[in-house]
Amino acid sequence: MSETPRILIVDDEQPVCRSIASALEGQQGEIVTALSGEEALEKDQENPHDIIVADLMMPGISGMDLLKTVRERRPDTVFIMITGYPSIHTAVQAVKLGAFDYVTKPFTPDEIRSTISRALERKKILAEELSGAASGYPEVSIPDGTHVIPGNSWVRESGDGNAHVGVHHMLLRTIGKIASVEFPGVDEKKTQGDSCLWIIDEQKRIHRVWCPATGRVVAVNTELEKDISKLLNDPYRSGWILLIAPADLEKDLENLKNWGGF
Repeated sequence: MSETPRILIVDDEQPVCRSIASALEGQQGEIVTALSGEEALEKDQENPHDIIVADLMMPGISGMDLLKTVRERRPDTVFIMITGYPSIHTAVQAVKLGAFDYVTKPFTPDEIRSTISRALERKKILAEELSGAASGYPEVSIPDGTHVIPGNSWVRESGDGNAHVGVHHMLLRTIGKIASVEFPGVDEKKTQGDSCLWIIDEQKRIHRVWCPATGRVVAVNTELEKDISKLLNDPYRSGWILLIAPADLEKDLENLKNWGGF
């Protein structure tokens, strides 16, 4: 990645492109915009981009098509999808295919900035891993039977008809120092792709954790409010965040990856 990262914003609605570009202006890198998937491919072919922020639903070449084509050329390109609520499940599938994350409409400038910040941090982490540099993070062991929204969250059956939900270790690494977490309420119903935890970092940026399965919140791990290190050091066991009663876990798992992966 260059010292000044190149970020391509793709949306068929010009006001959306402008709002994202405005949110990132002067903070994150060199900003380029495109009003179609076709224009995006041309611009990326001429001068490759480090990060692409693309609307999932566009006429012609869709965001999903753009994701597949660019990642065939350059697997290290970081993709962030913009999606509306009706296409949440498609967005989850896009993450399964290699998108870094997705942002739901309507979004705030802070959401865009925090997502881009994590994307840049992830590229830095992966570059360090490829170079063989020591990561400084504890080794992570992902238990069998764990299914993930790559780089975001995980779910695993608990053996009593319920399922534990937690945060993927790569998301935690890209956030940096955590100041606090906000849980949903017990008995709240969550749909796959909904926000199920809000992590606030030391710079007061808010990072959403996506619920990997649809169901009712049975319990939250209040121990994390006392000792956040459990979330960081043991994210797949004692650092779980929610216990849910899943509505149809088998169906939800079809959208997820089995056992880890970024």
